[in-house]
Amino acid sequence: MMAQKQVLQESFQGQGQSIETTKSAITKMLVRTERFQTRVRKHIDENYTEFMPNHTSPDIFLEKATILGDEINELLASVGEEGLAALNDASAELAKSSKDLREILLELRVSEHILKLDDLFQCVEEAKANKDYLVVFDLMGKLRSLIYSDSTDSADVAPEVERLFQALDCYESIKVKYHVQAHLLQQNLQERFDRLVQLNCKTFPNSKCVTLLISKDETQLQDVVSALFQERYNPVKLCNFLLEHCIEPLILKPVSVEYNEAAKDDSHIQLTLSYSIKDQDAASALLRPNYKDVFDHFRLLLQTLSAINSNLNGTQHVFTVIGDQVKDRMLQLLVEECLIPAVPETMDEYNSSTLCADVLQFEHLLADAYLINPELDCALTEFTKEFDTYYRNRLSARVLATAREIIQRDLQDMVLVAPNNLSANVASDPFLFPRCMISKSAQDFVKLMDRVLRQPTDKTAESTPDPLAGVVAQLLETYIDEVPKVHKKLLQSIPQQSALFHNNCQYLTHWVAQHANNGIDSYPSLVKMLQSTATKHLRVQLNYQQSILMDIMSGFEFENPHTLGSTPLRLVRQCLRQLELLKNVWQQVLPENVYNSSFCELLNAFVNELVQRVFTLRDISATMASELSDLIDVVLEKGPLLFQDKHEVLQVRSWQKLQQLKTMMNASLKEITELWCDGAGPLTANYQANEIKHLIRALFQDTDRRAKAITQIV
Repeated sequence: MMAQKQVLQESFQGQGQSIETTKSAITKMLVRTERFQTRVRKHIDENYTEFMPNHTSPDIFLEKATILGDEINELLASVGEEGLAALNDASAELAKSSKDLREILLELRVSEHILKLDDLFQCVEEAKANKDYLVVFDLMGKLRSLIYSDSTDSADVAPEVERLFQALDCYESIKVKYHVQAHLLQQNLQERFDRLVQLNCKTFPNSKCVTLLISKDETQLQDVVSALFQERYNPVKLCNFLLEHCIEPLILKPVSVEYNEAAKDDSHIQLTLSYSIKDQDAASALLRPNYKDVFDHFRLLLQTLSAINSNLNGTQHVFTVIGDQVKDRMLQLLVEECLIPAVPETMDEYNSSTLCADVLQFEHLLADAYLINPELDCALTEFTKEFDTYYRNRLSARVLATAREIIQRDLQDMVLVAPNNLSANVASDPFLFPRCMISKSAQDFVKLMDRVLRQPTDKTAESTPDPLAGVVAQLLETYIDEVPKVHKKLLQSIPQQSALFHNNCQYLTHWVAQHANNGIDSYPSLVKMLQSTATKHLRVQLNYQQSILMDIMSGFEFENPHTLGSTPLRLVRQCLRQLELLKNVWQQVLPENVYNSSFCELLNAFVNELVQRVFTLRDISATMASELSDLIDVVLEKGPLLFQDKHEVLQVRSWQKLQQLKTMMNASLKEITELWCDGAGPLTANYQANEIKHLIRALFQDTDRRAKAITQIV
């Protein structure tokens, strides 16, 4: 290398004239460039430092800068690196000139960079004047790439040029000017957008009117929209308006929709939505719009706004940006407030329903408009997949809601059933339901279950579960659980309610047995539950009625050892009146055999208590014995009248015991011993020996004959 430099140096020494020529050329180039740079600095200072009016076009400077740069490069290239090194050794002055030449070239490149920015700013103003917003947007992008070195588009700018440019005083001014232009562009685009896309909402006391007025100037509209949405536009305000005033009402409310393709002298498309803003919670189900109307109204909304749905970057459209803000809420409302309520409630409706197909078609519409991404936003597809489940749940819910409404009805609204099935007929045919009264609500409950069983099913679709499988069992379980809760107070206090509920449960038991072959789940356990529920609540009422009788008899006392007094007879009559009242509400309600067994039990408890009260006496005078006989006669006379068949009273276990007690009240000592007959007489069926001995001691004075008679009672 050193040898080569030596050769070049000798060559230049041999050609002194050539060195002087090169030196002169470099000097002239430095002078020309410095003069040019002075003019450029003045232009830049006036524009970006002093902010003086300056109408000089940067094109002149750019062209001159390019020419000078090319000439400097040619001059440097004509000598080359090795030639310059030789010159450096030959002439220190020439070496300094060559270094200055390189530095001024770098400064020239910085000036050229600033001039390009200045030219772009002027182009922005011209494009804005021509309302060419896409060009403005493109120019602003170029400005940004030249101003900010972190931009990927600034890779063609030399690092040294960037460094020097960013160190200049004018750099901050240029950045401010860029941001002002960007803000003005955004503001101008928004104003143009608001004129081309007019969204208005008028609120009245009870209603709201929303108007969308869209310009038909599609070229201008799409230019403005494309530039606006690419210029870091925040669409929240627009999206909130569409969601709050258009999308949500279309789904949730009945909306009057008017579409006009020739509004404002055929220059605009207009969509008007009118709807009530009253509180509609109470009647929301009745006022909910049909899903087909919702879909049709959505189509009109998308059709009205279609002109703004510009392609922003090949894969993203304006509706994509809007969708990012509104689609989650929109899809949630569509599924929960529109589609699920539209699911059929009967098999006939299910078989004729086009809901799934309509939903998928609507989903394609939203996807084709780029409002949703069908691969990510799958709420509508998921709805169609779960359609059968929604159907089963909705059908079951409707049936159960009807059942609960029936359960709320008054039990005392009753009707006679099986009027010809008397107890004798039922005894000979256990499959007959006995004549009795049941609540009309129980009859309606059975009709509901009949409708459920008559509901047609798709026998060919083996993979599709029966939508009403288990519903009958659920209905009966609901009846068993809910009726005692809903009618708790009345069941406890009104005997007729308990009797009717008992009959209702038995009526349902009979129905279940008749339909055992219809695939009712848990048939045996349902029968057992119904029967036990019927028995339980009638038992509660029987116990309550018995407690009333015992409360009355608790005052049964013998105040005078010689006479009965008025209180015992009054209390006995009170008990009989209580039983007569119960008879009036039960005899025509309960099945005859249930009524008879219930009254036998109550009468038996009353008679037993009466007998026990008599046996508390240690001394019974003849007068009291006669009065006790008369008192017992009242019971023996009234008791049979409690039954439709008077002979039914003989089924009362203690009835004969009461009759025998009356007999003993009027019998002689000899007659009593004969009735005992050494333990083989009729008294032994109802009395123990110690009871007869006690009675003899109470009725007769202490004599040898009494002592002898007592010895015979063993």
